[in-house]
Amino acid sequence: MKIFATRVIPPDGLELLQRAGLTVTQWTEKRGLSATELITHCQQYDALLLASDNHIDRAFLEQCRHLKIIALLSVGYDKVDVAAANELRIPVTNTPGVLSAATADTAFLLMLSVARKAFSHYKRILRGEWNFSEPTANLGIDLEGKTLGIWGLGNIGHVMAKRCVSAFGMKVIYHNRGRNEAAEKELGAVRVSFEELLAQSDVLSVHTALTPETTGMFNKDVFRQMKPSAIFINAARGAIHNETDLIAALQQGIIWGAGLDVTNPEPMQPDNPLLDMPTVAVLPHIGSATVETRNAMSVMAAKNILAAYEGTPLPNQVTSL
Repeated sequence: MKIFATRVIPPDGLELLQRAGLTVTQWTEKRGLSATELITHCQQYDALLLASDNHIDRAFLEQCRHLKIIALLSVGYDKVDVAAANELRIPVTNTPGVLSAATADTAFLLMLSVARKAFSHYKRILRGEWNFSEPTANLGIDLEGKTLGIWGLGNIGHVMAKRCVSAFGMKVIYHNRGRNEAAEKELGAVRVSFEELLAQSDVLSVHTALTPETTGMFNKDVFRQMKPSAIFINAARGAIHNETDLIAALQQGIIWGAGLDVTNPEPMQPDNPLLDMPTVAVLPHIGSATVETRNAMSVMAAKNILAAYEGTPLPNQVTSL
């Protein structure tokens, strides 16, 4: 089996594939592949290890229907036309679970950074403004005992909630389609309606998948239902929030602050007003970016590919073949 990887992948997964005698070709150029380039390359390979932002749409799938597997180096698979992959019988896999802690830690980092205006204070030092101190200037807000609202209390949201309960004794409320009984038992989490989540949350952290229903969900009407002291955190997918509406909500004091590991669009332009707001923290989509987590993801992706090679059930299949 010959495998094409759209990025240089972490060594643990690469070594696993190579020890099994598989050939792996990695895209090493410091630019993304165009849709046409990706098709051209994949037509020469048996498997695709997708570690880039390329969309796997019907046009790609129809021209690469020979692929034995498309292994994503991510938990999210919103960039894949899963229905077309099912129809063309091309299996697609992802890497769930192993990045939950790292992504939750990023959300926690953003929450604390926003609450204490950390990014803004750092910029003050760079501008030479660390001088005269005033007791009432540049103040943040406490998190102790506040209410954390989780929209999408799955694996990542559960870890985020545990961090917040342990560190700050925060009360946890959440909105899901179904109940998370484990979180309710362990953390005292309370399931509420979406409207109650907006009205009661001091920090509202988004951990849901990007779907047609969730796209643009956090818009001006939703932000108006939140507390003026609320912090909005998105470490899921940028398209879940309307960035123009978020900017307006912050500028008009409709909400207090925001922490983003994902933006809409992505990447964010350097002149985006969010980057100059004192109660905003933005990171360049680094949720899973630790040595340990990325290696674990690469191993999981490699095991998915090895299963396809050996003809055994795929451990993490998102298609329903």
